[in-house]
Amino acid sequence: MKPYTLSACLLLMVVYLGVQALTGQRGLLSGGQRDALLNARETQLNRIVAERSDLEVRVRYLRSDSLSRDLLEERARAVIGFADPRDYVIQVSDTAPATVPGRATSRKS
Repeated sequence: MKPYTLSACLLLMVVYLGVQALTGQRGLLSGGQRDALLNARETQLNRIVAERSDLEVRVRYLRSDSLSRDLLEERARAVIGFADPRDYVIQVSDTAPATVPGRATSRKS
């Protein structure tokens, strides 16, 4: 049995490495998963780059040498939650509209 022990160990090692080459984390069969992950990360990167460029523009307009009063007023209103007395504020609720009392609703059976 001694001469076959080394051969059996080498065969098991070759089988193990072969299975890992096919199904492992960087195996041949997991290429689709890597491509999907790469596409998701590229989409996330594009979104973050666009958000960063938008923030850079806002910061540039909020600097003291090129202060945009409109942007400053918009941000102050959004952060503080106040409105100008001349503004029209329309509150929208997320709930379903209630029926008006005294009105009959027509339902067909």
